Amino acid sequence: MKKLYEKTTINGMTLSNRFVRSATWEGMCEKDGRPTTRLASCYQALAAGGVGLIITGFAFVRPDGKQLRGKMGIHTDDFAVEMLNLTKAVHNKGGKVCIQLVHAGGQTSAKIAGRQPLAPSAVNVKQFSEEPLAMSKKDIDEIVTAFGNSARRAKEYMFDAVQLHAAHGYLINQFLSPLTNKRTDEYGGTVDNRCRFLLEVYRRVRSEVGNYFPVFVKLNGSDNLEGGLNIKDAVHAARLLDTEKIDAIEVSGGTPASGEKAPVRTKIDKPALEAYNLALAREIKREVRCPIMVVGGFRSLEVINKAVIEEGIDYISMARPFIREPELINRWKKGDLSPARCISCNGCFKPGLKEGGIYCVVEKKEAQNKTAGSG
Repeated sequence: MKKLYEKTTINGMTLSNRFVRSATWEGMCEKDGRPTTRLASCYQALAAGGVGLIITGFAFVRPDGKQLRGKMGIHTDDFAVEMLNLTKAVHNKGGKVCIQLVHAGGQTSAKIAGRQPLAPSAVNVKQFSEEPLAMSKKDIDEIVTAFGNSARRAKEYMFDAVQLHAAHGYLINQFLSPLTNKRTDEYGGTVDNRCRFLLEVYRRVRSEVGNYFPVFVKLNGSDNLEGGLNIKDAVHAARLLDTEKIDAIEVSGGTPASGEKAPVRTKIDKPALEAYNLALAREIKREVRCPIMVVGGFRSLEVINKAVIEEGIDYISMARPFIREPELINRWKKGDLSPARCISCNGCFKPGLKEGGIYCVVEKKEAQNKTAGSG
């Protein structure tokens, strides 16, 4: 398993191993999106715990692109001090941190966004809680600019990389998907047209950060929805990104409307249920030269090692296991090779809504029971 702990370099950014903390919603930011010291401490613990790269939770590029309370914003220069404190906290522990840039598009509500949600088309689909407003060309141009400005800020705030979220039903994914993109102009119809918004965002971001700064994309290999983005079109999008010199692609799958095949699945209690996006990543890996990351249910070193050694996957991403065990990578590296202790119940997300931050509720209950038993 030595390959898992190799140092690697992506466009000048050196990582200590092949483990990535994939983006997840932490619910630890102020109402306006300002990051808190609690969030900085969360990332610092991950860095101290040995993960090679930390990808932050969703950071909205405009207030109307926010989806849930507690999410981070990078739409303004007003958060510079807090952002710099966050990156410093990670760097002080020898870690690397990438910020995920997102616009929720139609996958939000007027209550959260402060206006009728924007989307490629005004469609009623399961993943939208209310009918969105179809974006004008002006809307498109302004959001492309917002992504670029946010990437510039990220570099100024000493983030080591940026990731564009083009998965899980958010705005870029909405343009890619025939289910949510019914446009008849240059942004809809053919797969090349549906990829246009993604490429415009990437090019603007690249122009803001330069050629020697890592830019990643999180891409659905499939939306796991009838009529949604499929693997064939995802491979096409990946090829286009590769031609544009994207630095890495993280492969995921599903949207909140995908049922049992949604991005965050439960009951992963045996190796056969792990790595549920690996087949999609394999298809994309065959067609591109850039490094491939894959997220989705990894819990055991046996499955992780096989994905890297036999499938040629470059990086393994996990999220929920690190909520319970921020020190997981150090534990494995020191010789305790038992699987991650996460039981994939998704209970960790409930405190994010009620208590201002996620944590492992199972671990807390176990600790309470132990304390009660010792008394």
